[in-house]
Amino acid sequence: MQSHDVITDLMDRHGTSILQLAYSFVRNKQTAEDLTQEIFIKCYEKLDTFEGNSSMHTWLYRIAINHCKDHVKSWNYRKVHVSQHISKWFTSHQASPESKMIHKSESEQLFNEILTLPPKYREIIFLYYFQELQLKEISEVCQINLSTVKSRMTRAKQLLKNAMTERGAEDGQQTDEDERRSVKG
Repeated sequence: MQSHDVITDLMDRHGTSILQLAYSFVRNKQTAEDLTQEIFIKCYEKLDTFEGNSSMHTWLYRIAINHCKDHVKSWNYRKVHVSQHISKWFTSHQASPESKMIHKSESEQLFNEILTLPPKYREIIFLYYFQELQLKEISEVCQINLSTVKSRMTRAKQLLKNAMTERGAEDGQQTDEDERRSVKG
């Protein structure tokens, strides 16, 4: 198989997931699309360095994560960063429009909370829940010990739980305040 065919196959099979991975780092659709293109160009240029010590999938994700981390560390990213929310990734299959709206809102809140996690936790959550990688695969992709993956997963879940609990409490407080205003008014 020629290099062009390999890259085309990788793009077809992993393009969307690499785009989502990039978005999880930069939180901007256009920048994520640009990074995705750069990642596949880098893979094409470095295809001859692939030694086969891991799967092509793992090699691709390793390049993608490193490229995204480098971008986030760059001066340009830190100085010129505009956040945009993408809600189209969240769809609901519930019956009523009200249920759909509530589910969409909760999914968006959770996704936004995931995006606020420090990168070392965010990448673990993303790879596990969105890319459905096993913990051992995450260990290989991120080049960290399995025990580190497990502890980061536990910490990330705890941070998300705390954030969502706080958000729920804040939402409840706002509702109580709104009720008091309407009774006084």
